[in-house]
Amino acid sequence: MTHYFNDNSDLEKNRKEHTFSFYGNTYTFTTDNGVFSKRGVDEGSVILLKTLMEETITGNILDLGCGYGVISIVLSSLKDNTRFTAIDINSRAIELTDINARKNGVDINTVVSDGFKEINDNYDVIISNPPIRTGKAVIYQLFSDSYDHLVDGGALYLVIRRKQGAESAIKKLSEMFKEISVIERSKGYWVIKAIKA
Repeated sequence: MTHYFNDNSDLEKNRKEHTFSFYGNTYTFTTDNGVFSKRGVDEGSVILLKTLMEETITGNILDLGCGYGVISIVLSSLKDNTRFTAIDINSRAIELTDINARKNGVDINTVVSDGFKEINDNYDVIISNPPIRTGKAVIYQLFSDSYDHLVDGGALYLVIRRKQGAESAIKKLSEMFKEISVIERSKGYWVIKAIKA
């Protein structure tokens, strides 16, 4: 079975376009087979975006598991003094992120990377709607690698459904991060903020 958290470059193409309205802007995204939420922006990402609009995020920002680029494209268009890097294991997702960034008039650095394997930089902020279905071993490794790739005082933001393990994720994060809070609860989703001391 093919999953969006694998490299789906060999999957048959079936590109579609959809629009997304947010904070007075309308964005157009091209999606395809083999990428997460190809029919439209998923509810978790919308909740994460709304929450992040209330946060002060600046500097070098990593969109971890970017899919077709929604988080980095929308936030880079609305947040000043940000430089986004979008990464995904799925080369098709990165191709779509490049297409969508050009389409929506933003400049984003993109990298095909299995987790942090191709990443050497550190970031002020890391943002993720993580691929929960990959299992705890993969997700918890992403948490640990995120910690290692944050500057001191940097923040990791995650959106996770409560019923898909938000509470156990917080427990695991507390083994690494000293300051963790749930900054939004909406429609069963929790937005978690973890700061590197």
